[in-house]
Amino acid sequence: MTLQEMQNQELRDELFLRSQVDVTKCYQCGKCTAGCPVAEHMDYGPRQVMRMAQMGLVEEAMKTKAIWLCATCETCSTRCPKGVEVAKVMETLRIMAKERGYIAEKNIDKFNNIYNTIVKSLGRMYEPGLIVSRNVATGHLFQDTSYGIPYLAKQKLNLVPHKPKNSEEIKSIFAKAAAMDEAERGNR
Repeated sequence: MTLQEMQNQELRDELFLRSQVDVTKCYQCGKCTAGCPVAEHMDYGPRQVMRMAQMGLVEEAMKTKAIWLCATCETCSTRCPKGVEVAKVMETLRIMAKERGYIAEKNIDKFNNIYNTIVKSLGRMYEPGLIVSRNVATGHLFQDTSYGIPYLAKQKLNLVPHKPKNSEEIKSIFAKAAAMDEAERGNR
């Protein structure tokens, strides 16, 4: 076995350990890609990403735009006749890619970070904060701001964030998830 083949096998094993999904069960029927609402925007469809993982080309799969465009809607997983959780594989690949600095869609990563920061700090989503923070982070200061005006007019969007009563419980959930993630990294 060559060094490259050994590295590919290690990444495939890591993908299995972290996702708990056996990618070898996928028999490439294509139902995942056919049902994916964003497949037309991906460089590789979910079926192709799964094939990369099967072949041990996990590093190549981590460098695709597909894993960043995946909405994690689980349509692929639901439609799979073998019960393969394709969305879980895509999410795991995204996490592994981020850890290695393979971020093919930087604005999506920024959005995800902002979203998680807001929910972690406030205990729920605060849409105006998300929009403003995303626009500042991406340099598109006025992008999509016109969509908020009708909501403000109808008082469907609050300018002041609402803090739920159980926000400390939500922070506790984030802290437990971070501790589990840190423990998992220590076991690798």
